[in-house]
Amino acid sequence: MELRKRLKRNKLKHKFGLSQDAPAEGSCSSNMMLGTARSHGPQEGDRRNVSLFGGSGTCSGSGNPPRWPWGLRVSMATGLLLAVLLAVTQAWCVNSLHENLLWFSQLMEVEREISFRTECGLYYSYYKQMLQAPSIQEGLSDLIHDNLTESKRTINLLQRMNIYQEVFLSVLYRLLPIQSYLEPVYFYIYTVFSLQAVYVIALYLTAWLLSGSWLAGALTGVWYILNRVDTTRVEFTISLRENWSLPFLALQVTAITCYLRPQLTALQQKVMVWLMYVTTFCFCLTWQFNQFILLVQALIIYTLDCIDFLTTTQVTTLYLVQVCGLLSVWLLQFCNPMILGSLVLSFIVAALFIRHCQSGLKTGSLMARLGKLLLHTAMVLLLTFTINYLAKKVLQLRSDEHIFKFIKSKLALGQTRDFDASLYLCEEAFGLLPLDTLERLAGTLLLYPYILTLLLLSGMLVVSALQNLRAKGGSAEERKGAEGRVVALRPDVAYNVLHTLFYGLLAFSTMRMKYIWTGHMCAVAAYGVCGTELWTPLLTTVRCNSKVLLRLVRYAVPLAMIACLYYKFWPKLMEEVSELREFYDPDTVELMTWISTKTPKGAVFAGSMQLLAGVKLCTGRVLTNHPHYEDKDLRERTRQVYQVYARQSPEDVHEILRAVGADYVVLENSICYERRHRRGCRLRDLLDLANGHIMDGPGENDPDLVPASHPRFCEAIKTDPADYTALFTRTFQNKTFHVYRVKKKRKKSAKTLSEPSATQ
Repeated sequence: MELRKRLKRNKLKHKFGLSQDAPAEGSCSSNMMLGTARSHGPQEGDRRNVSLFGGSGTCSGSGNPPRWPWGLRVSMATGLLLAVLLAVTQAWCVNSLHENLLWFSQLMEVEREISFRTECGLYYSYYKQMLQAPSIQEGLSDLIHDNLTESKRTINLLQRMNIYQEVFLSVLYRLLPIQSYLEPVYFYIYTVFSLQAVYVIALYLTAWLLSGSWLAGALTGVWYILNRVDTTRVEFTISLRENWSLPFLALQVTAITCYLRPQLTALQQKVMVWLMYVTTFCFCLTWQFNQFILLVQALIIYTLDCIDFLTTTQVTTLYLVQVCGLLSVWLLQFCNPMILGSLVLSFIVAALFIRHCQSGLKTGSLMARLGKLLLHTAMVLLLTFTINYLAKKVLQLRSDEHIFKFIKSKLALGQTRDFDASLYLCEEAFGLLPLDTLERLAGTLLLYPYILTLLLLSGMLVVSALQNLRAKGGSAEERKGAEGRVVALRPDVAYNVLHTLFYGLLAFSTMRMKYIWTGHMCAVAAYGVCGTELWTPLLTTVRCNSKVLLRLVRYAVPLAMIACLYYKFWPKLMEEVSELREFYDPDTVELMTWISTKTPKGAVFAGSMQLLAGVKLCTGRVLTNHPHYEDKDLRERTRQVYQVYARQSPEDVHEILRAVGADYVVLENSICYERRHRRGCRLRDLLDLANGHIMDGPGENDPDLVPASHPRFCEAIKTDPADYTALFTRTFQNKTFHVYRVKKKRKKSAKTLSEPSATQ
């Protein structure tokens, strides 16, 4: 009888995933990675119920059905409550900074709209346009058949730009009963600031999933808030596309981290796959640079596949999630050819095809497998570029060639005088990451634990990869019963290590991309502080490695760091948040007021991209060009319009402006006499180089450059010579801007400008 009872208890333990060394009720096993832990994902027939934020969900030692003990429930509730608290704190901080930086609540409407600088104003103008439309249907029709954004052209804005978020918010504002007490502009900015709260929650959950402790999430949230200068710029670039998209990318990383955790149930995996798809779709829909970010992520997945950290099912699923997300956006953007011609789609097709054809890739000795991987990678890259080349030929796609010119110059593969590529190269945001960024990150105690964690996990990743490649029996599925490892890394941890490495390299090469890296950096550093991987070898070295001491250190150190950060930085943060400033730009306000009251509603304005975005928002006038640069014809038109800052004859400039339909041209002293950039990067210098002219000022010039035969147009016209006044009439002037009306020529010039006219 005793034997029967014992056998029955053993069967129950096996049924609910319990072992003889299962933890007592109220305590779950930690996420140790040293020892005999497996480095692969879930296998068939191994589906134990697990808690997504810690150890097993069957932590009670009884034979009852699996449930969370009260201690774990309280801990979960506390962790989730703290996540919401930190998220609300971040949203409150950025909202307070935005209000106090501009005194936004006291500004006139035109001043509020001017505060949406550069491309932010362009995107917000479509939200305003949708709200001013008589109906939602007419507003959508105006966006699909837009003839105000580019003069003499009708374009589909929903295809060309990523503005579905503005459409969605405008429709939501119309439908919700909030118009009487919430202005449209506040509904817009509060939504963007709420996404910052979502961003913090996503990073919090990622750190919690990796470490098994919500203290890691708390430390992540604190670091993200304190390093606000390097983790976000949302308070002064509200409408920027990255402020919409990066929270969804962080959520996608959280979903991937959860999906790659060992021993998920089939239902949990399906839920994670859908979450990955939804977040990928939202990310792609809200940012035009989505294909390049997903390309880096696809390279991460490819690397994990090559070193055998993922099963075939996991690799295929992750690739297909990316493909489905991109194709869904492709459909919503009226079959935007840039998506089909993207490098990431070509890479995924090539990787899946070559992987299917090379059935013996994961067999043989270590050297044989390394050789196969090199050949496999070469074949994938060759097929990728072949598919991409053919796709762009078939689609006649040239919209993204300026980005590849920029990348080519960035990699020092040749100097360029290309105007479009030089515009990017000369902007600080597209330069190398400044070293003072690392100094600021070190000042908040973030950089040092991050480097230690990254070095340790990278070493473990290399060792685990070599062990996987050396092991006999092929792929991860075929080595299910293989022997234990001396060092092993969970797939979810391996993914996050490569994620921070790859996007870290991207951030160092291009400063604007640091906002993708620094947020995730907080989660990785917090995982190192609160996980076992950093502390276990340290405690072993001093021969104090016990479970009690390990748990004490994992809890005490992050609490001490949070207390230190609070004591040192919270007063500074409160001082910064409470600092009062005021928006002051009277010259731009005067210009916009004059345009709104003194020019016809159908007047066409030419000028700099940044200023014209504000003209579109504040006055609704027609533009010749704008800051959304992802179109070949628009880039050529912008280069032509910018000849007003080059050394050109008044006749040539007049002909250019009339060809694009301009009625007025706005000249800015800040561009004509620019001093912000160094010589060779000023806009007038870029135009001189593109035109083959010698640049202004002392300094060397290339030997093939020649002196211009005409003075600089923006300077000469202000002296009112007869040949200029015959073609242009000054209509407005202040300390910053000069506006000229472009006269119509009585006699048609023999020299005509080829101006492409397209309906998209």
